Amino acid sequence: MADLIEATVDSIRMSLTSQQRIIILKDLHGERYLPIWIGPYESESITIALQEIEISRPQTHDLIKNAINELDGSISRIIISELKDDIFYGVVEIIQKEKKIRLDTRPSDALAIAVRAHVPIFISEEIMKSAGITPVEEEYVSSFHENAETSTAESAVSSEKNQESIDRLSVFEEYLKNLEENQDKGKEDDDEDDEDDENPGNMSVI
Repeated sequence: MADLIEATVDSIRMSLTSQQRIIILKDLHGERYLPIWIGPYESESITIALQEIEISRPQTHDLIKNAINELDGSISRIIISELKDDIFYGVVEIIQKEKKIRLDTRPSDALAIAVRAHVPIFISEEIMKSAGITPVEEEYVSSFHENAETSTAESAVSSEKNQESIDRLSVFEEYLKNLEENQDKGKEDDDEDDEDDENPGNMSVI
């Protein structure tokens, strides 16, 4: 397998203009970030697990984790393994009676399972090189409240850590703006060619 980078969930953000969610993964040993678009259900599921919110009934990702445990398996780690045609691919690794099982999955589902099972998150080095972002200037700070709401992994710990994450992730303000502008431009172009066409955007929701 290609070189892997251990990562952590740094934050989950929502664009106030498009209402799309994006999860930010951070290199555990560096200052590289990987943004991935995710659906609203997966976003909520990950947030519930990160903030340890109690719910009355198990969610789908709770069911998957519980089923694996009941079948004498244990989740060892998840991997963001591939990026093809702007679509990310993930893997959930399971150990069952000394047998290693690798399940193909969407990264959003893999991450929702990982935060519940408290297992390591890894990203392919190749993906981080091609799709990762490295903040260039710490001084670039724009108004967070004007562009997005943030739900961070640290919010369950303390408000001070929340603010640190918000400040750190402000470097993605321009990134998100550019994505939205490209999506809007693509939609306008499609409307000129065919009013029934839909703009898929730059990246797929997973």
